[in-house]
Amino acid sequence: MENICLLCRGSKLLCGKAYCPILVKSMISANIRIIPRDKEIFGTSPPSIFVGRIGYPKVYVGPGAPPYIGDTQIYDRPELWIGRPLEEILNYRFSMILGRTAVKITDINNRIVNILQELAMAERPADIEMILKRSPIPRVRFDEYSPPRGPVAPLVKVLPSGNIKVNHKIERVYYDTDLKAKEAVVILYKEGVSVSQIQKVLSVGSMGIGKKRRLVPTRWSITAVDSIISESLLKEVRSFPIIDDYRVFVRKYMKNLFIAILAPRAWSYEWMEGWFPNTTWNAYGQKPSIEGDYEGFKGRTTYPDIGGCYYASRLATAEYLYKIRRQAMAILIREIYPGFILPIGVWFVRENIRAMFRQRPKVFHDIQGVINYLSKLTQIDFNVWLNKSVLLRRLIKEECIVRWLNRG
Repeated sequence: MENICLLCRGSKLLCGKAYCPILVKSMISANIRIIPRDKEIFGTSPPSIFVGRIGYPKVYVGPGAPPYIGDTQIYDRPELWIGRPLEEILNYRFSMILGRTAVKITDINNRIVNILQELAMAERPADIEMILKRSPIPRVRFDEYSPPRGPVAPLVKVLPSGNIKVNHKIERVYYDTDLKAKEAVVILYKEGVSVSQIQKVLSVGSMGIGKKRRLVPTRWSITAVDSIISESLLKEVRSFPIIDDYRVFVRKYMKNLFIAILAPRAWSYEWMEGWFPNTTWNAYGQKPSIEGDYEGFKGRTTYPDIGGCYYASRLATAEYLYKIRRQAMAILIREIYPGFILPIGVWFVRENIRAMFRQRPKVFHDIQGVINYLSKLTQIDFNVWLNKSVLLRRLIKEECIVRWLNRG
């Protein structure tokens, strides 16, 4: 249809994409135009900090802020993004200017690093002034792990405009130099600090044994926190009673289908993704590409091939089981449909799985009932999922054995 964009005007998504590329392009251009040409930026940081990984163990670090004053908390709080249009989320991210400078990961007493540590502990958005070496470059960066980032410029100096009100729970961890980083992460989580803020605190070297504190690249800290918290929860989940039925959760959101199967078995876990052609990680394929990984009752000792989404979804699953005080075998499936072509970070998976587990599940008495139900929902033939899944095949085999024994 030649006039599809004219008919749609970005409101009906007639092109089949999860967002309007014309609006995104216009939005980026608009944000570029409001970037000051001078080298001084006054703005309110959400707060936002970034620690890169290129050049490790010497990395680029710096704060992020839009060039204006106001309540910008939502600009860097993925927990608040579900339900908002992708264009709006991109608008938050692209309007923030990142000032950065190179430091060694061990240089946690660097003046700029100290200010980043204050920002990471902040209880609310903080006004800052950034002195830049040159005007920001209007460039957009996407990452599989962290949310998109906007314009960047070399940072000469950053100054808080007034006192930064810090979260005292985080401050206690910061000053406890005998507390291990893993223990600090769990303490902050149990005290109600958001996962996204804990990730920032870990990233800027504000927790851990004093002499061992290091800057941690943002993308590493994101996965580390998801992994640490979920493993802490699972230590207790493994001792809970096993659920007595099959529970199936389903969520459709922004060209994605999420499914969770909780089976009446001891804890084990599997995460699988099916990317259709014309999606982020299968842009030029001819058929859906499926990847996955799993763990048994005791967990895993190696990093999953499928990446950070494994731990993001495991965290959301562990949270649900911990909440209901039960354990289960958990099999999670994600189908990504044509039109979803931007890598926007693992927060998307974590927050969608959290939202999915807030819904009421469908209940079944056997795995065949689950299969019959899901076969009508997935666009990938469910037999393909069965062939790819280690845990689904295990369930089917176990139930076949039980039925055979009962016949005897």
